Amino acid sequence: MDTIVSCTNVHKSFLMGREAVQALRGVTLEVTRGEIVCLMGPSGSGKTTLLNIIGGLEEPSRGHVLVDGENVVALPEDALSEMRLTKMGFVFQSYNLLANFTARENVEVPMALAGLSRRERQDKVERLLESVGLADRARHYPSELSGGQQQRVAIARALANDPPILIGDEITGDLDSETGFEVMEVVAKLNREQGTTVVYVTHDPRMAKFAGRTIQLRDGCIVEENAAL
Repeated sequence: MDTIVSCTNVHKSFLMGREAVQALRGVTLEVTRGEIVCLMGPSGSGKTTLLNIIGGLEEPSRGHVLVDGENVVALPEDALSEMRLTKMGFVFQSYNLLANFTARENVEVPMALAGLSRRERQDKVERLLESVGLADRARHYPSELSGGQQQRVAIARALANDPPILIGDEITGDLDSETGFEVMEVVAKLNREQGTTVVYVTHDPRMAKFAGRTIQLRDGCIVEENAAL
């Protein structure tokens, strides 16, 4: 198996006043390239903290984290920023689109940061928006799009630099059930057709069914793993 994410004995604690709160307690997890993995658990179980550590948004207190062969914990900040730009695509519950940019421009931003030429960006934006079913909404601003359409733009933006890993934090949380299913169908389609590895957090068991494997966390520990039937 080709392991793309490897977490070994990962701990994370936060200081709340004078008290240390243990968010993760020795989590060990491996994700295979091309897999869709869902993290679930009650509020405070550590699932979002684990997702953020995999994405290089937070540092573990101790433990080892490898992503696509790179030691995330040991990377200096500039190298970590480069890794987030080129190896990971992030999709959040609240979309986080730039309000004054069109759908096309939102998707183009990470490409510009990565140094792609204008011609390369234009061609790629068209392909990405078409892949999420929004080719006809390229010139629309976020305020002119539905919640589901905004999340599709966010997914296209996350895939702008062809990252091997897509990271999603409650990406259907602000959507009604029907729209949430449509968004997850887009994610599953991209996984099938492009082989993108997906690691996402959800509180909704219905959205977990898109994963090949579901991992349950409680009190900062992995308590159960279930493979898709």
